[in-house]
Amino acid sequence: MLDPAGGLLWPAVGLLAVSDLHLEKGSSYARHGQLLPPWDTHATLDRLALLLRRYQPRIVIALGDSFHDADGSTRLPSGELSRLRAMTAAHRFIWVQGNHDPVPPSGVGGEWVETYVTASLVFRHQATAGAQGEISGHHHPKAAVPARGGSVSRPCFVSDSRRLMMPAFGAYTGGLDVRDPAIARLFPRGGRVFLLGRERLFSFALGTLRSG
Repeated sequence: MLDPAGGLLWPAVGLLAVSDLHLEKGSSYARHGQLLPPWDTHATLDRLALLLRRYQPRIVIALGDSFHDADGSTRLPSGELSRLRAMTAAHRFIWVQGNHDPVPPSGVGGEWVETYVTASLVFRHQATAGAQGEISGHHHPKAAVPARGGSVSRPCFVSDSRRLMMPAFGAYTGGLDVRDPAIARLFPRGGRVFLLGRERLFSFALGTLRSG
């Protein structure tokens, strides 16, 4: 099941997956002189907390780039650290390695793995060519659809019979158009795009979308 907030739910297993939280991106930019409102972690954890309350999952998988850089977890404000620790204590929380966070997060609880594999699915950060039953993130897919007076561009899921690519969940995450070769080459036979709406998803064939 795909949730309009950007999460994936596997009800039979009690599993919830989200991808690319990029926690503490604001503080990472601030260290390099680019000031952003410092509320991205709070907003992202608010959205995650809503999904946890709604679905009460047994397992939570964060599909990589959960922190914007390797030491992002050490910069968490005390209040946000407490919230995150409460989440990891209440669920089996699995951090999947990403390219932005290649080392285990510090002091937040949970398990750290390179990939998470079940009997039928593999959860990893970055999609691999030729994979079967793969759930991935990394590319932050988005799509543009015609709207009155122009177009609307939103994050989206992308799927076919072999794989599902998840949208970025973080408050400060941009996106890559699904028509970009980095994404399109992973879906050579086409697929479906599920655009995130406020309360529902909007589904389109991959080949019918305009470039964003």
